[in-house]
Amino acid sequence: MRRIKRLGWAASLVIALYVALFIYAYWPTEPGVPAARLAQPEDRFVELPGIAVRYRRYGSADPTRPQILLIHGFANSLQSFRSLAPELANCCNVIAIDMPGYGLSDKPAKFDYHNGPQAAVMVAAARALGFDRPIYAGHSLGGAVALRATLQDQHARGLILMNPGILTTGVPKIAQLPVPPLPRLFAKQFGDRAFRERLLKRSYVDPSIVTPEVMDDVMIGSRTADYLAGETSVMSQYAEGEEIPLLKQVRVPTLVLWGDQDHNKLLSESTQLAAAIDGASLVHFPDAGHYVHEEAPAAVARAIERWLTTLPVNSLAAPAAEVPAVGGR
Repeated sequence: MRRIKRLGWAASLVIALYVALFIYAYWPTEPGVPAARLAQPEDRFVELPGIAVRYRRYGSADPTRPQILLIHGFANSLQSFRSLAPELANCCNVIAIDMPGYGLSDKPAKFDYHNGPQAAVMVAAARALGFDRPIYAGHSLGGAVALRATLQDQHARGLILMNPGILTTGVPKIAQLPVPPLPRLFAKQFGDRAFRERLLKRSYVDPSIVTPEVMDDVMIGSRTADYLAGETSVMSQYAEGEEIPLLKQVRVPTLVLWGDQDHNKLLSESTQLAAAIDGASLVHFPDAGHYVHEEAPAAVARAIERWLTTLPVNSLAAPAAEVPAVGGR
């Protein structure tokens, strides 16, 4: 009898907790504002089928210069490249871009946010913005998307991976459960400035990098009118990527840049990743962590510049696989 009572109390507590989480997740929030009102003078938008994405250009548009498309990680935006992009502008034609669902790009609730379709958007954007031989460069989740974009784009010239989420993602298993109200709850959490600041500071070797100005950049996407609906959709679709079998298919020059003090990844992952891609180069940054491009932007830019000098003039990807359509589900 006592056991039955204890089970009853436990069940009641679980139900009460679930109800509390549900109420918190769906409690009304302040309305956001249109993305265009948050845009800076240097921001531009490109209209693609079913989606508009934000981008910024850096450096000369000289078509003879290397073309690099920078793709940010999960819950970030093109502003993650605020330091690296100007460094690369000295030698390259650079575009930093917001993936759908992030930053000031559109965040439709009915959209396929998996890595393959995200890559298709990146390829379409590269073409629309005049990149005829792009080098796809991605950080964290953006690395997995960059890998897929390289395989989808037969004109891809190279691939740059910065602590990518390919072998592991570092995302807790509970965050991969598409069970209501968890996706909306996580979307709300990532829209909370204090939560994001604590999370970011744990990801940097030097937490002082996370200044109020950096946080303003990080949180810009959560201020948009479509944030909560779009980010809930992003969270509900999250799943471990399936890029590992694709590594052997890469046929373009590849550079792996690794911040050795990444708290979410083993250092051995860097060598495993480089070994899995034929001919890949690997550069370590002992004093940087997961955000290697933010903690060591000048050193990362120099490593990329050195690598660019090794590229054959005619390096191109193998014929592309079928590219997923851009647009909603």
